Amino acid sequence: MKTIAQQLNVTTFPFIINDKDGNRIYYEDSDGLWIKSKYDGNGNRIRYETSHGYWEKSEYDANGNEIYFETSIDYWWKREYDANGNGIYYKNSAGTVMDNRPKQVELTLQQIADKMGIKVEQLRIKD
Repeated sequence: MKTIAQQLNVTTFPFIINDKDGNRIYYEDSDGLWIKSKYDGNGNRIRYETSHGYWEKSEYDANGNEIYFETSIDYWWKREYDANGNGIYYKNSAGTVMDNRPKQVELTLQQIADKMGIKVEQLRIKD
């Protein structure tokens, strides 16, 4: 299969294509190595791939924070952010976990009554 530069009979390298926003979406050198990138509407790179078969993909939240990253060599990570953009959770394919998410404890009324040694009917919740 011919590369883009070969199809266009390009002889000056590197051959580069930028999108309308100035993001480099294609690069090719004189040896036929090519690199393709894809960007979302906010200018975040969401896909990267090379002629050697390597690829990366990323996902972003509504605030532009990168929340997922994966590669063709079986490496990945995911992140969560709080409302202020602070990283509160991280996990990767190597087993590393950082969890600073707010902890919530959910108990039924019966579980609360049992812990307090009283009947459920004796519980009252104040505003």
